[in-house]
Amino acid sequence: MSAVLEVSHLGKAYRDFGGEWRRVLSWFGLPLRPREEHWTLRDVSFALQPGEAVGIAGQNGAGKSTLLKIIAGTLRPSEGGVAVRGRVAAILELGMGFHPELTGRQNAYHAAGLMGHSPGQIDAEIDAIEAFAEIGEYFDQPVRTYSSGMQMRVAFAVATAHRPDILIIDEALSVGDAYFQHKSFARIREFQRQGSSLLIVSHDRGAIQAICDRAILLDQGRVIQDGNPETVMDFYNALIAQKENSKVEQSFLDDGRARTVSGTGEASILDVALLDGSDAPVEFVNVGQKLKLKITAQANADLPELVVGYMIKDRLGQPVFGTNTHHLDRPLAAVPQGARVESIFHFAANLGEGAYSIAVALHASPVHITRNYEWRDLALVFKVINIDQTPFVGVAWLPPALENSVER
Repeated sequence: MSAVLEVSHLGKAYRDFGGEWRRVLSWFGLPLRPREEHWTLRDVSFALQPGEAVGIAGQNGAGKSTLLKIIAGTLRPSEGGVAVRGRVAAILELGMGFHPELTGRQNAYHAAGLMGHSPGQIDAEIDAIEAFAEIGEYFDQPVRTYSSGMQMRVAFAVATAHRPDILIIDEALSVGDAYFQHKSFARIREFQRQGSSLLIVSHDRGAIQAICDRAILLDQGRVIQDGNPETVMDFYNALIAQKENSKVEQSFLDDGRARTVSGTGEASILDVALLDGSDAPVEFVNVGQKLKLKITAQANADLPELVVGYMIKDRLGQPVFGTNTHHLDRPLAAVPQGARVESIFHFAANLGEGAYSIAVALHASPVHITRNYEWRDLALVFKVINIDQTPFVGVAWLPPALENSVER
């Protein structure tokens, strides 16, 4: 099956030639060196298959938006090339291409026209665009009166009025209300089932892991990881927390999944154990069973504060529940070098059937990003099975009380 998108050794440089005439002369091939040169992308290569969803992640300034603009054709590369097979629909910068003095309806006609739709096609689509956007009478009001969420509604409705071969979204769905986000993701999934491919830039780990088959991590304009979304996003999470003298390492478990460990090493995790009521280690857990998570750590330096935390994740790596000793108002202060720390968290496994993993963290302050001593993904894995509870579906066990009545 041939790829719908091929990106080959793509690069983008912004150059300062010290004057417009020197810049213009450089266009005609004169060997003029720029005074300054800044590369936002360098040697980026990947392919996108029909029906595949790929998430693009990276810190601010990593080159994500530049990459999507080049693929969408709104920016020229400095080197390399892009081959696109099929129709592309893109939602890049919010409100991009919208005129603030025109109404939503007028902007919809204009944007759809730029996408190659004929006036007749737009006439046939406009009622569906208005209905999907759900902004009521504002559809015939100037866009300058819109909130960012309303702009996103119209932009998404226009971009997806026809199923594209490739849909490109740059952070737009992070704006607006939860209702429209769910509605938008439902349309994206339907397009995927019909064969559309997706490129999405998002800082939302959950969104990338929920809908993407693959993730690409950019750092300083280069691809540093391309693979399983959970593995890539774990590495990205560690990269965000990385500070001077910190480490980021990945190793592979027997099942092929990658474990990411990061931190300064000022404290280290010695052992993580999931125990039942008799303190026996467990790998298979009954729905609702009472458990203990025992985390043993060691201080490798004098620590003004030590916070111990954990995160339960589902099989896709999405967070199910997490907390730490800071949020539980039980922080550890002034921990001396060489001290051994043991934290035991008691909880019931009110979880649905399936495979889960636990990530463990040692840090200072409420979250690990500020001062991360050690963060360990896939510290352990376990499976939840339903032995004696009423059958149910979902990731959480929330058994209800039920009252029925019938009036005749």
